[in-house]
Amino acid sequence: MNILFLTISRIDTLKNRGIYSDLMNELNRRGHKIHIASPTERRFGKPTHLIKENGVEILKIKTLNVQKTNVIEKGLGILLLESQFDRAIRRQWPDVKFDLVLYSTPPITFNKVIRSIKRRCAARSYLMLKDIFPQNAVDLGMMKAGSPLHAMFRRKERQLYRLSDKIGCMSPANCQYVINNNPEVEPAKVELCPNAIKLTDIIPISEPDRIKLLTRLSLPTDKTLFIYGGNLGKPQGLDFLLRVVQANESRTGSHIIIVGDGTEYPRIKAWFDDNAPRNSTLIARLPKADYDNLVQACHVGLIFLDHRFTIPNFPSRLLSYLENSMPVLLATDPNTDMGRIARHEGFGLWSESGDLDKFLSNMDRMTPDAIKVMGEIGKKFLTQNYTVEQVADIVEAPLS
Repeated sequence: MNILFLTISRIDTLKNRGIYSDLMNELNRRGHKIHIASPTERRFGKPTHLIKENGVEILKIKTLNVQKTNVIEKGLGILLLESQFDRAIRRQWPDVKFDLVLYSTPPITFNKVIRSIKRRCAARSYLMLKDIFPQNAVDLGMMKAGSPLHAMFRRKERQLYRLSDKIGCMSPANCQYVINNNPEVEPAKVELCPNAIKLTDIIPISEPDRIKLLTRLSLPTDKTLFIYGGNLGKPQGLDFLLRVVQANESRTGSHIIIVGDGTEYPRIKAWFDDNAPRNSTLIARLPKADYDNLVQACHVGLIFLDHRFTIPNFPSRLLSYLENSMPVLLATDPNTDMGRIARHEGFGLWSESGDLDKFLSNMDRMTPDAIKVMGEIGKKFLTQNYTVEQVADIVEAPLS
């Protein structure tokens, strides 16, 4: 089968692990012919070009900067994507009859190219819904509900749902949200399609190497280490994270490590520079091997989301925590069901974002025995629910 995957993720190779590269590799392993359309933003100074790797074709399409740029260029770049992708795909693969067009959000602006592929190839279409826009922007005060801009993006969102033969959502609450808020969407085409990874054999870091790594990074070796790794942006509700960091200064047995970057990183760094916390450490970025080792060297994974969200999010960073047999400590809005799932299944603890007393109480409950038990439960839950083989089965179904 010929499969076309549309994404704004920067995919130059499938050798790096990730929820999309793992899925493409699995579909390729199953004998499907994989075509990937991915942007090469103008900051990289490269024209549209084709990469061939292990039987997979990756079409890098020249676009404006659509990530880590100012709001005006990002907005314009996203609006231009569908025409740029449609034109490039027609030129590169004019004679390929695609059987399935697979795409994820963000963005919601691939309607033109999806419609074109469906008409030309009679292809089935599958949306992997990773982001519910524009409502997330409304929740964070970045867009006004009912404004012309909101109305335009809402129309595009509804068109995308209409074009999609199947809509795969990250969690049960995601599925229900789409059905409840889009009465024109047939509930039968909404299904669970979670974030997933290819499981690998992880060689645990030895205690001498753990001590060596922590010492090199000026991190304590005798405390419970809570790590937050990933994007530092507005969706994460980082004001509450800083409240937790401040409150942790009066505690003696815990240390918080923040590793990542994003739009809010300068503000987080300025706070750390001004307050110089002793029981927390901010690290801008690490080589992937060092980051993976650091995750293994820590005890508890942290997940934060802004309390204003009315949409249920499901951050993919959960997967790396579970893969490393780490329990998770979550502070999210009440609509996100990740915390309820973690608590119900026994691999984590949840509190509502903003409830500092509850969060600190949950930190206290992360004893060595609890960490071991919850970590083992989480690893088992991952293998039973969030593997790339399971997701490949789901997205293959429209082809059968």
